[in-house]
Amino acid sequence: MNNARGGSVFALILLFLMTTTSCATTNRARTPSTASTPATQPQTASTNSLPVIHVFVALADNVNQGIVPVSASLGNGDNPATNLYWGAAFGIRTFFSRNKDWELLSVSPNPSATILERCIFKHRRNQVLLVADAYRGKEISQTTWDFLEAAAGKPGEKLKARDVEFHTAGSADLVAYIGHNGLMDFKLHANPKRRDDRQRRAIILACASKQYFSPSLQVSGATPLLWTTNLMAPEAYVLSAAIDGWMKKESDEQIRLRAAAAYNKYQNCGLKAANALFATGW
Repeated sequence: MNNARGGSVFALILLFLMTTTSCATTNRARTPSTASTPATQPQTASTNSLPVIHVFVALADNVNQGIVPVSASLGNGDNPATNLYWGAAFGIRTFFSRNKDWELLSVSPNPSATILERCIFKHRRNQVLLVADAYRGKEISQTTWDFLEAAAGKPGEKLKARDVEFHTAGSADLVAYIGHNGLMDFKLHANPKRRDDRQRRAIILACASKQYFSPSLQVSGATPLLWTTNLMAPEAYVLSAAIDGWMKKESDEQIRLRAAAAYNKYQNCGLKAANALFATGW
């Protein structure tokens, strides 16, 4: 996705066109087919020995998602290598792999039927792990559900990176959803309910995520660290900026401003517009 250039008016117009390309809904929305309600007496998630971030990425998909199509390679929801939200320049895997602050520890193809690729990163200066899962584009409802289940504290998988064992999903301190806002196209059959008293934080980088995710996130018990108020390009530089502030234990407002500054840097949309795009808290 190219950066906008030119004067402020032109930049805002171009930004609108860019974001609507990846976020606008169509009549091709899928309804969730695999989501189920949690157990009556749910298990609680294990506690990790170090902070863990779990990122759920719904790969852009021209065929199976309610978006205005992007190019064939960027919008192939079965090919993470070229996908807009994963393998492209500002996709999660590519951006964090090129970030000097993060070390890519492992890449696992097809860790499940719905996840095409999993990357585990470790911050070079802080003892923080980041797990990113690239879900098939047609599994956007499952991606949304799994993210909300993690926010609610559902136990995840036990993984090992180097010599460190840790758990994902509900054991993560920070969970994030990246991609198209599928809740514009379908409704979940239920909302995952809070399982414990842990204070998880959530980031949702999708178009107008505050408006659409509020009811579900509130039931989950997680607190919104960063989400959006309008159309946007959910690219990795925003997530990276927010995580930097989170690791430094900055205030929620400082983190919001970091995200806005990063968005303006790459989109050149004007800081006022970028500030209005991001929100924190309820």
